[in-house]
Amino acid sequence: MQTEKVVDYIVNWLKEYASNAKMNGFAIGVSGGIDSAVTSTLCAKTGLQLLCVEMPIHQSKKQVSRALNHIEWLKRNFKNVAATTLNLTPVFDTLVATLPKVENEDDRFLSLANTRARLRMTTLYYFAGINRYLVAGTGNKVEDFGVGFYTKYGDGGVDLSPIADLLKTEVYEIARFLGINEEILKAPPTDGLWGDNRTDEDQIGASYPELEWAMQMAEKGMKLDDFTGRKKEVFAIYNRLNALNRHKMIPIPVCEIPKMLKQTT
Repeated sequence: MQTEKVVDYIVNWLKEYASNAKMNGFAIGVSGGIDSAVTSTLCAKTGLQLLCVEMPIHQSKKQVSRALNHIEWLKRNFKNVAATTLNLTPVFDTLVATLPKVENEDDRFLSLANTRARLRMTTLYYFAGINRYLVAGTGNKVEDFGVGFYTKYGDGGVDLSPIADLLKTEVYEIARFLGINEEILKAPPTDGLWGDNRTDEDQIGASYPELEWAMQMAEKGMKLDDFTGRKKEVFAIYNRLNALNRHKMIPIPVCEIPKMLKQTT
């Protein structure tokens, strides 16, 4: 990958999109992870206004520390960066206390994890609305179009996706080029939705390089029986998640009424 040229291309794309939309800049949630670090830096390089929002909800202290350190790094290097921190834990806890209990606690835990992402999306759009900013998404290609590893109308609820055509390994390559903090480069990827230190690999059952391989094999039309051992296991994981989360990757189904039914008799 021609890293410097890719960076310039994304930055120019962001500037042009914001200009055409007549918007003043970008709002982004900074989590302490590699994707939000890279995306926020690319937005900052446009020279347009950038608001970084850190929104902990029962968050790991390490995640919060990495996020705040990255924001401070951005502010030192770019004059167009502003930041705010909102502790959404009380909001989340109040909502949890208000919601009815359910029999299946596993379903409840997953739903509440997604609720965290949706609270953050709502918060970002509040700031975007009052400042005429675009909400910048932080999803990469494997997450957005491979396994659907994001929350529908949560971190998937954005105005534009600057890095969604980049594989995770390519995001790391850009991060090193941009000079992203070493603590972020070394931190295991995590969605931070569970209030503990579980990683993306813990949840998915495969690493991002493995998933990238599986995505490439799927695009070539390979089948499960073409592989054995760990490769077969990874390919099965990819196929299962791709099918399970397909609803996130396609347009919302619309019930199209036959014209004959709309005609008056």
